[in-house]
Formats: sequence, C-alpha cells, structure tokens
Amino acid sequence: MAPDAFPSAGHGLRNTTTMQHILVADDEARIREVVQYALEKEGYSVALAEHGADALRVLAERPADLIVLDVMMPEMDGLEVCRRVRATTNTPILFLSAKGEEIDRIIGLEVGGDDYLSKPFSPRELVARVRAILRRTGAAEETSTSGVLTFREVRIDPERHEVRSGDAIIKLTATEFGVLAALYERPGVVLSRSQLMKRAYPFDNHVTDRTIDTHVRRIRAKFREHDDPIETVHGVGYKAAGS
Repeated sequence: MAPDAFPSAGHGLRNTTTMQHILVADDEARIREVVQYALEKEGYSVALAEHGADALRVLAERPADLIVLDVMMPEMDGLEVCRRVRATTNTPILFLSAKGEEIDRIIGLEVGGDDYLSKPFSPRELVARVRAILRRTGAAEETSTSGVLTFREVRIDPERHEVRSGDAIIKLTATEFGVLAALYERPGVVLSRSQLMKRAYPFDNHVTDRTIDTHVRRIRAKFREHDDPIETVHGVGYKAAGS
C-alpha cells in the first residue's frame, strides 16, 4: 500500500451509539495510524498494539469486539496471537499480511481467523471487511427468530451463540457458526458452496469457495471427539451429517 494512498492520520468523530471496540496490532506505525483513523471515522473505538506480545497485553486490559491482526510481527507473530486468543475466546479476527498467496490465506483461516486482507489495501476496503465480520457476529448473537436448531446429537442455539454435541459445548467462531447453522436449518438439503456462502454470509461478498472449505475443516476439527457434523457430497457441496 503506497504511503500516498493513506489519508492523514488523526481522530475522526465517533458515533457513540456504535462504539464497538477494535484492537489494531501491526508493527508498522503508519499502518496503525491509518487504520485507526479509518475506523474511528466510522464510529469505532480503537486500541493499538505494536507487536504480538503487546496485543495480548492490551487485550488483557480491555477485551475487543474485533481484532485487526498483522501476521508478521516481532516478539510473537499474528498466527501465534490468534492461537492464544482462540484458546479462550471467539473474538473475530481480521488478518493483515504482505503475503498474498492462497496458502497464507488458508493458514490464517486454519488457525482461527475470520477473514484475511492482503497488503497493500485501501482503508475503505478494510472498513468494509470489519463491518461484514461484525454483522456476522451480531447476527449470530442476536438472531432468535429461527429458534434452536436440533438434529441428531447437534444443538445450535443462535440466541446464545452456542453449539452442543450431546452435553459437550463446541466453541465456534462467528463465521464457523454461520456455516454450521446454515446447514442445520435445512437437514437433508445439500448446499453448494455458492448457496452456502449466500446463506451463511448474506451481507458479505468477500467469501470464496476455498474459504468455505477451510471453515468446514475447522468445524470438523473442533468436533473431532464427536461425530462429524457435516457431510461432503462430492461434486455438489455440503449437508448436515446423517440427514
């Protein structure tokens, strides 16, 4: 991202009715300043961290609604920060990285990221991604019109953002929750990757087929001590297992 593509850093007016809190962790001061400016202008409160260890310290002082996390940082890279965050919370994570290869994107999602944005990026694009992730999180936490979804051993409670397999609670990120809920809303119906993207992410046009596959793998990994909740229908898509 060319330096002249950034607006001047500063503090925008905050919308006190929104005021969701975001942690921005990046070892480049210029990027921190620009991301802070863009997010605060849209009504978010922002905390900053210069490296991975600093990010964990800041989070311990004040939990965030979302984390913008650079992959390559000193004193602990973003992937390790993500692993440690995921050990205790499902806080949404948007990865930033100078690496744009598909394998790097997949690794970021595999360790628990919700989305991935390659550098250089526009502040407007970053804000759009943040909004999309927070919409998914809000939908997972607030939707109650469809009620609890139950099929076989799996119980999905959208209002509590809770998934159970038998008596065990399975911790899923907001993105993973959206994928599983979309499948269990209609047991027996096979959803193509395209259909699953539209049902799980109705407000988000940044999700790809490969992203869906990565999130399905992560859901299965979290159910590893239980029955696989998702069945692959080769050449078509996915459905609720056993339906």
